[in-house]
Amino acid sequence: MPVNAAIQPILTAFAAFTQADWSHMSVEMARAAMDNPMAMEPPPAVARVEDLSLPLAGRTIRARLYVPTSAEQPPPLTLFYHGGGWVLGTLETHDVQCRELANASGSAILSINYRRSPEARYPLPLDDCYDALCWAADNGATLGGDSTRLAVAGDSAGGNLAAAVALRARDEGGPCLRHQLLMYPVTDRDFARSSYAAVGSGSYFLSIGMMRWFWDHYLGDLAVDDTPYAAPNRVSDLSSLPSA
Repeated sequence: MPVNAAIQPILTAFAAFTQADWSHMSVEMARAAMDNPMAMEPPPAVARVEDLSLPLAGRTIRARLYVPTSAEQPPPLTLFYHGGGWVLGTLETHDVQCRELANASGSAILSINYRRSPEARYPLPLDDCYDALCWAADNGATLGGDSTRLAVAGDSAGGNLAAAVALRARDEGGPCLRHQLLMYPVTDRDFARSSYAAVGSGSYFLSIGMMRWFWDHYLGDLAVDDTPYAAPNRVSDLSSLPSA
């Protein structure tokens, strides 16, 4: 399959980087390398940014609200789950992305600082993401958003969590979602796929070894077939889900 012309420059840039194999790193080393983004220029302006503490069942997690510069009032509300293989990533690493998404979509963005693996393995990160959605459905109006128009979004492992949240909301009679924005989501733990064989060496940033490292930290000793929401690609019934 030919690579989309718009993506080729990004792949070329990745290929020029010195390759670091995280599968041989400690979690602490990987986080030190990846969780401290350098600000290259001022971030995009939005109407309002607010740091929050969400009181969930038995715990409190951090979140950050982005209100777009021009939006209908009240704007719809999208919960955003950052990528990073369930191990890396913070509110800060995805700050610019959330600002851009808010302005481009006209939706307020609520970025969720879910617990990360391996300290909190599956299903704890997913529990944080789902419970944050339930909290937003009950409290969106206090944020200035329209809690009757909810969506979920995420990139990479965050896309995995967004898809899993949508599945849980359907299966558990949770909040009604209007849409899923899944940006290159991780949907399966199947290293036998042809794409892994073709480009799994790490020449384009991620390797098979690195993906195993992420999955092993997320699931621990659990088998993917025993974790119903860990691999959305294996869910047989995709009916009654929001558009994606």
